[in-house]
Amino acid sequence: MNASFGIDHPLIAVNDIHALRDRLISMGFNMTPIGMHPWGTSTSLAMFQGCLLEIMGIYDATLIDEVPAGDFYFGRHVYEYLQQREGVALSALHSTDSIKDAAFAEKAGLHVAGHLEFGRDVTLPDGREDRTKTSLALLPNRTYPRLSLFLCQQHRPELIYVPSWMEHPNSVHGYAGATVLTEQDDMTPLTAQFSGLYGEPHSVDGGVAFETANGRVQLLTRSAVEALYGPLSTHVTSDREPAIVALDLKYSNSKDLETCLRASDVEYTKNGREFLLSEAQLFGNTFLNFVPVKEL
Repeated sequence: MNASFGIDHPLIAVNDIHALRDRLISMGFNMTPIGMHPWGTSTSLAMFQGCLLEIMGIYDATLIDEVPAGDFYFGRHVYEYLQQREGVALSALHSTDSIKDAAFAEKAGLHVAGHLEFGRDVTLPDGREDRTKTSLALLPNRTYPRLSLFLCQQHRPELIYVPSWMEHPNSVHGYAGATVLTEQDDMTPLTAQFSGLYGEPHSVDGGVAFETANGRVQLLTRSAVEALYGPLSTHVTSDREPAIVALDLKYSNSKDLETCLRASDVEYTKNGREFLLSEAQLFGNTFLNFVPVKEL
């Protein structure tokens, strides 16, 4: 089970959420219908146990300044990110107590802008209707905006992690890690920021890595990222701002995964038992890499 500060859901912001949702469905993800937040963002999710994959767009730019969390505007943050390029705009970390965890984050040196409470109506597989309850604590990164974070506490997880919603034909069931592209000059200050949450990192080729309660977060230079995942697009490299550029997703059945990938229109390469989607631009400038981990 995911614990506080584990990877919960990086938000992949794209201009055409419908096209990306259709692409993910063709690859064997069980995606939710597109929903709408009161601050102008649209969303679709693939549910896993204790975390999820989320894609996000803008459905109404006139609402992006609604429902602020202190000095942070969730909708505006995503909107302004998309004016520059597609990609992971900010990332959710799991929380079991958003107030307590926000206090810990603040002591670790992160800025806590404010808190948000919201819910959404859901219809369960048995036809019952209910409403989720979620608490967010917003942790914008003023130095590196694309590495802004928020804590996400689900008060009614039984309405989120519904067994049938977590059944994906491709057998994907969670995160193994996330990779941050960073310039060498930013490596030291970023390492210090992440160390406040996760303790001392360990060295990896081209950078450092932190173990979270739900997967590894690694900070890598451009050459190290490209050695692992392939060439980065000019959209990513031209701005030189640190950002998540790759997500490692766990799967449990290689036959099911490859069957789904073959049935879709995406290109992939195999490295042992890992499957890498090599066209990151089709996924909001984000490499998706599938790694074999048995489901517990």
